[in-house]
Amino acid sequence: MGLITKAPRGTQDVLPADSYKWQYVEQTAIGVARDFGYEEMRTPVFEHTELFLRSVGETTDVVQKEMYTFQDKGDRSITLRPEGTAGAARALLEHSLHAGALPMKVCYLTSCYRYEKPQAGRLREFHQFGVECFGAAEPQADAEVIGLAHMVLSTLGVTGVKLHINSIGCPHCRPTYTATLKAYFEARSAELCETCRDRLDRNPMRILDCKSPVCHEIAAGAPVMIDYLCDDCKTHFDRVKACLDAAQLPYEVDVHIVRGLDYYTRTVFEFVSDALGAQAVVCGGGRYDGLIEELGGNHLPSLGFGMGIERLLMVLEAQEASMPEPPRTELYLAPMGERAVTACFEMALRLREGGVSVQTDLTGRGLKAQMKYADKIGARFVIVVGDDELDTGKAVLKEMETGEQTELMLDELYTTLYNKALDRELAGMTDLFSQVVEEG
Repeated sequence: MGLITKAPRGTQDVLPADSYKWQYVEQTAIGVARDFGYEEMRTPVFEHTELFLRSVGETTDVVQKEMYTFQDKGDRSITLRPEGTAGAARALLEHSLHAGALPMKVCYLTSCYRYEKPQAGRLREFHQFGVECFGAAEPQADAEVIGLAHMVLSTLGVTGVKLHINSIGCPHCRPTYTATLKAYFEARSAELCETCRDRLDRNPMRILDCKSPVCHEIAAGAPVMIDYLCDDCKTHFDRVKACLDAAQLPYEVDVHIVRGLDYYTRTVFEFVSDALGAQAVVCGGGRYDGLIEELGGNHLPSLGFGMGIERLLMVLEAQEASMPEPPRTELYLAPMGERAVTACFEMALRLREGGVSVQTDLTGRGLKAQMKYADKIGARFVIVVGDDELDTGKAVLKEMETGEQTELMLDELYTTLYNKALDRELAGMTDLFSQVVEEG
């Protein structure tokens, strides 16, 4: 009988050989966020469709072309989340988190879903690390969120990433710009794609984010928002840049950044890498001061970012960044005989309770097959346990890499393993110290 089915197009499996890399990236990101005062939030994988229509925007590519929307059995329109901010904002309002201490800082690891053409670093099911800072209007909040993203990337060892920033104004200065932009695109409306011709009256700024090569080329010569900023937006942007300068975070003002979602206002930013050949955005975000109002709450200036895990892992691999070693089995207990099987089972449980990674035979293999298995799983040590070992209480601990053998008492096994682990740790610290001294 053949394989029933394969994974749907645009999705991928994370296999055991790679899952530890995901855990390393996720735990690093959450740890850095925690140092900035962010606590983890988890929201449902699907929401009422209206949430994304009101937050992401009806004229965006995400809403018009990419959302996974369906009617549930109660005839309600439901959408798999295409991004993380809207759900976090909904949770904030539903549970009155904004009534507590502000700013409210949350972070999350989440899966998102968009119907796009699958390509390297862009899947239909993808994963993000994101942060949201609710209730912070000052420019230093923008700089802090940018600094958090920068610290995640630098802690992971990502190099050569460039920070691009821009300001896309506010509801006070944007109407003048929108009118100017509309006039520019109207002069070439016949060349625009059908979707962008529809956007011309409803939201011409969305044309700037169109993926059509023709529309993209036309948009390259369009007026830029930064030339139309009101005094408050100019001052805000200048103070953001001053904070980044003070923190010695290099940046480039990129007037073409608008981001693909309607809720953004004022500061927008992207961290861009060329490690994958063409420039790829590994992190993007900005301020969304009107989003909470749009969802039915009171005015609550807020901001955040999303960082793609798949693309980040691709960059780390392309740069051959240092990664932790995959977890290894510390000890394999090889039983010989029924009595030994029971004893090894009991010993394994006790050692695991002490934090030691232990495996033992579960398939009734002979000794030779067990030794091959121990080698395949990368066990550091092996102990063969038979009747003689159980009667005398003594056994031989074999180190697989060196072949070194050490006789020990079975009731001292935990202490012996602990000391050997400590010796490795001290050796590693010595090597690190020597490297630091050599580098001067």
